Amino acid sequence: MIKAVLFDLDNTLLDRDESIIRFIESQYSRMKYIFIDISQYYYVNRFIELDKQGYEPKEKVYNVLTQELSLPVFARDLLYEDYMNHFHQYCVPFSHIIDTLSNLKQSGYQLGIITNGLTDFQSASIKALRIEGFFDLILISEKEKIKKPNAKIFQRALNRLQLSPEEAIFIGDHYENDVKAAENAGLRSIWKIRNQEVESQFPTFSDFTELIFIIEKLQ
Repeated sequence: MIKAVLFDLDNTLLDRDESIIRFIESQYSRMKYIFIDISQYYYVNRFIELDKQGYEPKEKVYNVLTQELSLPVFARDLLYEDYMNHFHQYCVPFSHIIDTLSNLKQSGYQLGIITNGLTDFQSASIKALRIEGFFDLILISEKEKIKKPNAKIFQRALNRLQLSPEEAIFIGDHYENDVKAAENAGLRSIWKIRNQEVESQFPTFSDFTELIFIIEKLQ
């Protein structure tokens, strides 16, 4: 019987694509004096290319941007610190998340987040989404000193919830780091996909209105 539903954060609960666009557009506008003869369109799109869906270290992203765009020497650190300090102000959740989490909680499930990333940065994003109160457990890789796809971080979550692997589901957007990794740790997996059809051995969804029905089918 499933007793817990665990989630990834970025691109699962947090609409990171929309959030990053909002932040980078704002960063350009707030620091326009740095970007002489560089359009907002180019800056935003080049950042997104270099960012690689969040998997490229931001120090490297801003280092490349500073060099490519011939920005002032101080720009790299200034832009990076701005990202670290202010990204959370532009965080937006996917649609229907609050209703979904509320329904899951009312149905008696324990809820958790397992996310890779820096502790303060990811904590600020979770708080910005106003979802922190729904969760019985939040594991962030920097604090735990383990990161997905290592099975130990899933096992640690289960130990803290006092559950066996078959009593939990993990939901994430990354096939290797989330879906396969959770399966390898003995949990069931649900794959959050973008708005496209994929062939998969795992249940998939793109809209949170579908999720509760999928979980009920797995009971």
